[in-house]
Amino acid sequence: MFGRDRTKEALLKKLSFNDKKLKACSKLNQPELLNEFKSNQFGIKATDVEDLQKEYGHNKVDTTKFNWVLNFFKSFFGPFNLVLIAISIYNFYEYFSTPIADRGIADILPAIIVAVMIFASGTVVYIQTIKAHFVTKKLINIVSNKATVIRDVMGYTDISYENMFELIKKSEDIDVRDLVPGDLIYLSSGDMVPADVRILVSRDLFINHASLTGESMPVEKHATTDNVNLLELENICLMGTSVVSGSAIAVVIQTGVKTYFSSISSALQEKRPLTNFQTGVQRVTFLLIMFVLIMAPIIYLIYSGTKSDWLGGITWTAAAIVGIVPEMLPMIVTSNLARGARKMSRSKLVFKNLGAIQNLGAIDVLCTDKTGTLTNDKIELINYASFDNKKEPDLLKLLYLNSYFQTGIKNPLDSAIIDYVKESSHHFAPDKYQKVDEIPFDFERRRLTIIVKNAADTKLISKGAIEEIINVSNKIYYQNKIVDLDNEMKKQIIKTVTRLNDQGYRVLGIGYKIVNESQKVYNINDEKDLIFYGYATFLDIPKPSASKMVKVLATRGVELKILTGDNAAVTRSICDRVGMKIKGIISGEELDKLTDYELKRAVEINNVFVKLNPTEKSRIISLLKANNHVVGFMGDGINDVPVLRQSDIAISVNNATDVAKEASDIILLEKSLDVIEQGIEQGRLTFGNILKYIKITMASQFGNVFTLIIVAWWIPFTPMLPVQMLFQNLIYDFSQFAVVFDRVDKDFLLQPQRWRTKGMLSFTFVNGPISSVFDVITFIILGYGFGVFNAYNADPTSADAAYHVAIFQSGWFIEGLITQTVVMLMFRTKQIPFIQSKPTWPVNVATGIVVLLGFLIPYALNNVFPMTAPPLVYIPIVLGVIGAYCITAQLSKVAYIKVTKSWL
Repeated sequence: MFGRDRTKEALLKKLSFNDKKLKACSKLNQPELLNEFKSNQFGIKATDVEDLQKEYGHNKVDTTKFNWVLNFFKSFFGPFNLVLIAISIYNFYEYFSTPIADRGIADILPAIIVAVMIFASGTVVYIQTIKAHFVTKKLINIVSNKATVIRDVMGYTDISYENMFELIKKSEDIDVRDLVPGDLIYLSSGDMVPADVRILVSRDLFINHASLTGESMPVEKHATTDNVNLLELENICLMGTSVVSGSAIAVVIQTGVKTYFSSISSALQEKRPLTNFQTGVQRVTFLLIMFVLIMAPIIYLIYSGTKSDWLGGITWTAAAIVGIVPEMLPMIVTSNLARGARKMSRSKLVFKNLGAIQNLGAIDVLCTDKTGTLTNDKIELINYASFDNKKEPDLLKLLYLNSYFQTGIKNPLDSAIIDYVKESSHHFAPDKYQKVDEIPFDFERRRLTIIVKNAADTKLISKGAIEEIINVSNKIYYQNKIVDLDNEMKKQIIKTVTRLNDQGYRVLGIGYKIVNESQKVYNINDEKDLIFYGYATFLDIPKPSASKMVKVLATRGVELKILTGDNAAVTRSICDRVGMKIKGIISGEELDKLTDYELKRAVEINNVFVKLNPTEKSRIISLLKANNHVVGFMGDGINDVPVLRQSDIAISVNNATDVAKEASDIILLEKSLDVIEQGIEQGRLTFGNILKYIKITMASQFGNVFTLIIVAWWIPFTPMLPVQMLFQNLIYDFSQFAVVFDRVDKDFLLQPQRWRTKGMLSFTFVNGPISSVFDVITFIILGYGFGVFNAYNADPTSADAAYHVAIFQSGWFIEGLITQTVVMLMFRTKQIPFIQSKPTWPVNVATGIVVLLGFLIPYALNNVFPMTAPPLVYIPIVLGVIGAYCITAQLSKVAYIKVTKSWL
């Protein structure tokens, strides 16, 4: 999004489309607009749509374009690869600066191996990045926004407030991508404006322009304009803006790539703030790079100083540094996230942002309304009755007319009323009524008022919360006549409603009055002196699976908190029926009376919050975050948008309002706690495998540095050839890709998992040096047990010394390659490997291949690779060293867990 410092003038300079058409259309009256579209009436025929789409293209703007060049450079020129590139350049320089007569194939192998590592790492990351992008894009395309279009209407040459509702009733929902210029569309609260449109008629229409200008205050729009600045034209609404309140009928002027939104889409791509996980990966990357840059000169000085080989020391140190650079880290992270997104799509979760995968696994509080999560999201009208408990048809008629003619926020209660009438024997002939005006619902009044007229009279009909209808009523329908509404009657109504609420019913009140036919415009001041007619009761049936899922979430370390606009009695009844234990219940009104300290405590000790408005919901989310919780919020209405933006992880559903989906990180194709639970588990699995690689790699690299310092200072000859070190690292790196397909411990999945750098450092410092201990043991065995030190000290230039040094180099190659590979099997779980926790088959296969290559290369392939086979007796000896290393690593792990109470 644009910040407030981006002025409208600056935005207009970015226009790459022809804005003259929009400006021209803003000045035209309706007959002139028809001429513009070469038509004699508004609304296009469905049969013409295909031809128009061929002419104008589909109405879509790719705001997630894949930048092939930029992502290529990110993949191949990341921090770790830059280190390798510098080393490879030096190796090539050293080779080509050597006289041709002195060059051998072995001399260029280090440069080639490093180049292969760079190419392999960069290619895999690039491919995974491409796959991740297009997987995400494909999933997002599943979640299509809808536009309400009016087609195949005949004879409408003038669109006015008088025929507005008549047209609305002829509308249908289509995919926004199928809109074409000339389409008539209906806009209402919660809609995203799907194209650049010209308003023909509107009612209290307010548009949010924040997506274009950064200005948070809604702007009123209507059918005429006096301005010339595109962003200030009162009768033009631009693609990407959203309807805050009110309604309108508009004609589509420009679609797709010809819209204003398309011309600045690259600038509109808001860079999402980094998640805690993404920040952590960046910190680890920086830490490892700094570690490499600090240790490289130290290793070089020790090695070159002790061996008086300052030039050869550069080559050896370069190869050593390659061994401690975790160049596969970007690949492991990207592959894990992409695989997690693909798997979760099968569970009906769509991630708009891959970085949100780990955040979902980190939540420990999930806030949601009860509708659709604890209940079936299908509200039914159960009963309607007057004060004296009579089922009056006229009462149902008032309810029906109010719901039928309302054009504001879409409400399941209205749908329940309309569906009830359709399935009943009642026929209220809405076509005999004409809508005069509407006072939309808001969360302060908690009422919706419609004014309609027929041949007999004009009525103001208001429905809403019982208390709010009673407050604006002074009469009541009682025993077939209208009498004064006294306090005793009010108490009796409240008592009845409370009883119904306790039984789990939602209750709406309905009131009306006859108004003057000459009045055309109404406001909230007209909502007074009503006749209270009665109430309607609704039931939202609990989901059979809700009880189980509430308990499952609790076992996953996630506390469910209900944030609802309903009252305490209804909410308590629903919670009781699904087996959700209520720790405490508190209303928005009660929250408003608390101090900041009391509020922080209240959001902890209560898990049901009732009679909330959107501001109070946002406040609860903020307080939970301030209490160090990672908070997920699931919402689907326009009133939920501020709350979604306030949460750590914003979750919406496919049938939510457009603006709610736009504000979300995750979109559910099915509104269910079961889907959320599966997503949480997959998020933790994905994070676990990434964390596993990072922690074990950090410990391994830390141990390698210790070993390199020891050999540089102690071993009088080159302990391993640079080409051997590079090839060893190449094999190890490719084996680690199998981590992506591993499983994690069950108890890891049962608790929220956050990024904690402190735990990584202690893990590294404790477990890293163990490998160095067994490297030293290997050096002692090779140096003294196989006579390498004696042969070298006797005559460093002799053939015998060269043979023994080659044995030493091959022996360390075997031990170093296998130990750093098998330790993954030991450290991948806090449990006993293979007995209590078995790796997946890809991990076992990758490990087996590395172990096999570790022995094959020196013993069977030494004519291909620069190796000398150690005596066969070395095989059982090195296997013993490796076994002892595994046992020690397991004991170290047990001790570490006992002290820190944690592992990965």
